[in-house]
Amino acid sequence: MSAAAGSGRILVIGDVMTDVIVLPEGPLVRGSDRRAAIRSRPGGSGANQAVWLGAMGANVTFVARVGAADRAQLTGYFEGHGVSPVLVGDAGQPSGVLVTIVDPDGERSFLTDRGANLNLCREDLPLPLLDGTRQLVVSGYSLFAEGPRDAVLWLAAEALKRGIAVAVDAASVGFLKEVGAAQFLDWTRGFSTLFANREEAEALSGVVELDQQMRVLGATYARVVIKLGADGAAVGGAEGVLLRQAAPVVEVVDSTGAGDAFAAAFLAAEVAGAGVGECLRRGIAAGSEAVQRVGGQPG
Repeated sequence: MSAAAGSGRILVIGDVMTDVIVLPEGPLVRGSDRRAAIRSRPGGSGANQAVWLGAMGANVTFVARVGAADRAQLTGYFEGHGVSPVLVGDAGQPSGVLVTIVDPDGERSFLTDRGANLNLCREDLPLPLLDGTRQLVVSGYSLFAEGPRDAVLWLAAEALKRGIAVAVDAASVGFLKEVGAAQFLDWTRGFSTLFANREEAEALSGVVELDQQMRVLGATYARVVIKLGADGAAVGGAEGVLLRQAAPVVEVVDSTGAGDAFAAAFLAAEVAGAGVGECLRRGIAAGSEAVQRVGGQPG
């Protein structure tokens, strides 16, 4: 993938997880066995975005809380992937773990233990992090628990006061339904960009049709980017769909992290000066690349 380096820094706040990816040979058999390929990969939505950004040559800083025992190893890992990590070691909780069960068509179901991520606090996000930052990226997962939500929304408010763009990825349709669409929209009102997949956009907007989703969500966000999986993606806002592009036909191995790759490529291109059409093209290309490999990060 071509580099998309830019002078402005992208600051990513989100989870670090270990993804345990299970690819069963067929449907699960309740109370019995099913052969499966099981792989462990580095993951977490924020971490995925940061590593994809690093692979694209972006100037990226990633902030997260991890188990204290893992801090040194994870710091080296992110540095090796072109990311400037600011990792806070948690003495009381281990790093998070996500178990992903992948269906034969590539769709996923998740079991999540967020571990140390749940203890992210304002002290972990000092305001000097915003110095030189052009784009703040917030994972929706950071908003679904009170402690991280308080910290992230506080930093996001400070960023907006400074004229720094703030993007949020809706992250999880299950958690969106749990907290309620109105609550999520209230938390993130005024953010610069929403990234959502088709199901998340429907949950947040309450409507099915794409143009109407854009119009509804455009009342909360300056820009709405909806990822449509095999159908590509679209960008718009209060005026409806402004641009839609198709995706190439590829073999789907594992869709884990495809949305993170999309968001990273879109924002890296924008910070590097690309127009919205090119941002959308690069986002779709990155998402299409991501689904052809196991795991949520580039190799």
